[in-house]
Amino acid sequence: MERGFKVERKKAIPVYWNEFKMELGFRADLIVENKVIIEIKSVDQIAQVHPKQLLTYLKVSGIKLGLLINFNETLIKNGITRIANNL
Repeated sequence: MERGFKVERKKAIPVYWNEFKMELGFRADLIVENKVIIEIKSVDQIAQVHPKQLLTYLKVSGIKLGLLINFNETLIKNGITRIANNL
């Protein structure tokens, strides 16, 4: 628990395809209260694949909201991207 929130770090999320189950489809950097996935980066520039990656994580997990945070920014507010899955 972080400041009263349930936070899971590096949580394995299974992926289902037809009748096949991959126990470790991906690892979410952080999942807060099972409602928000936070994907953390520290790159010069967010690539086109990064928001798509987070959206895939949202779809696979059934979670509706994600934050893509790039810590390699002068102002952290410029490094935060909100991604929604059918909100």
